[in-house]
Amino acid sequence: MSAKFKNYINYFINLVCPAFVFGSITGVLTALVITSYKVCAGIVIGVSESGYSFLRTNPYWIALVIVGFIGLSILLSFLYKKVPNLKGGGIPTSIGILRGVLPFKWFTHTVGVFFLSLLSFLIGVPLGNEGPSVQMGTLLGGASVSPLLKKHRVWSRYSMTGGSCAGFSVATGAPVSGIVFALEEAHQSFSPMIMIVASTSVMFAHITTEILSLFFNINTRLFHEIALPEVKISHIWIPVIVGIVVGVLAVIILKYYKFISFVVNKKLSSVPHKYKIFAVYVLTLIAGLCSFSFVSTGHHLIDELMVSSPAFVMLVAILLIRTTLTFSANSCGITGGLFLPIMAIGATVAALTGKGLVTLGVSEEFYTFIVVLGISACISGMMKTPFTAMVFAIEALSCSGYILPVIVATCISYVITEMFGVQSITDIALDNTVENYYHGKECKVYDTFVEVELNSFAVGKQIRDILWPSNLFVLSVKREDSDAEVDVHGGKQLKSGDILHIRYSTYDEPATKEELLSIVGSQDFDEHIDNVI
Repeated sequence: MSAKFKNYINYFINLVCPAFVFGSITGVLTALVITSYKVCAGIVIGVSESGYSFLRTNPYWIALVIVGFIGLSILLSFLYKKVPNLKGGGIPTSIGILRGVLPFKWFTHTVGVFFLSLLSFLIGVPLGNEGPSVQMGTLLGGASVSPLLKKHRVWSRYSMTGGSCAGFSVATGAPVSGIVFALEEAHQSFSPMIMIVASTSVMFAHITTEILSLFFNINTRLFHEIALPEVKISHIWIPVIVGIVVGVLAVIILKYYKFISFVVNKKLSSVPHKYKIFAVYVLTLIAGLCSFSFVSTGHHLIDELMVSSPAFVMLVAILLIRTTLTFSANSCGITGGLFLPIMAIGATVAALTGKGLVTLGVSEEFYTFIVVLGISACISGMMKTPFTAMVFAIEALSCSGYILPVIVATCISYVITEMFGVQSITDIALDNTVENYYHGKECKVYDTFVEVELNSFAVGKQIRDILWPSNLFVLSVKREDSDAEVDVHGGKQLKSGDILHIRYSTYDEPATKEELLSIVGSQDFDEHIDNVI
């Protein structure tokens, strides 16, 4: 057997097979759980809307609801203290887990996210179900590896990546967007290993969801097919306007989110958590009694705005109230996602833009087109994920025949937010989560050398393929008696005996060391503390 053929066999056995096995298990498991979750969320949101209608006609029940809020605030404050990772938006927490920044216990967190997010939907807190779907998919990816954890520990983060993609795919009905999400948002890099696991997980999740839809008549799409007008090259100025307006407002909104987060977590740090939760619940109740468009996930609002636009004053009120409530709820750590609320914000901004353009003489047939562009531009600008926004618009927003306008709007929005140097909403939320989780702990920076052991996970894999511990960088690779080489692009394939010069920062050195040794093989090495942050 030739050495080249042997390498092919080893590549198939050590990379393709585990990726396919773990990816398929993760995809099926995620599809079953998230489909059930979507059904439950739909029922709960319907009950919430009916509940607000009931309270408007029977206001004497409001006092009892407020008493219930007091009990729930105390209960949630206790649960969040015991299990901190149940707090906040699903996608930022998922990314923290995928990057190895945040620890997790898959069963406890999955059950907690499932029911606590449903509680948020029942109350009407303007948070979405896509974030929790991604988070539960991530956790279920860890579950698919857990029975084999001792032997395949390194595969856990790859499988969780597949789970996050599958969760996004099932929640939105946009499988390709789920794969792009893993590359652009979760790991911010391209890797064949990540691509294989993500594609396999999404494929099996999509197949399972389609089968379930046949038996239980479940709608797998996030939005129904949207009728859009014929757009010519002469209309290219429309996406330019939408991109500029959404981009500028995205900058303002992101700064507003950072301000609210600062007030809630810094200025009001001495206020007990239960009081903050209670305040958000009461403000949500007041807003919901005025109009259900001010509260809930925003899905119903997007559906309405795609068809028709309310009065200008109402749109401004929706934008101000929803952004304030959503950001306050997220900053307080209430369980729920930000993806759908961001889309609702984008739809509202675009509706204002469309209404203004129609007033100036633009044909009303372009109104829905403007709203759709605004949604994709808002995802691009606020989440800093232009490619995910483009693919999502094509898959979920019926824009397969409008690729150029989508590219123009999303790119302009993204460039504007980059020009002003604002962080993405995901990065702001993740920074807050990490800061709160490790509050009071020291972050130490280590500089050391490790050797790639024979038969370890790292052998035969490129540096960029490996999901190293969080904030770990391979500075150089020394092979045999040759000089150390710096591998800027991470394309160097590692071999047994390679000496890696690494540098990493961590709050939990034993856990980071354990994860590192599971990659390069068990060994003793000297650690030099380079700095303390």
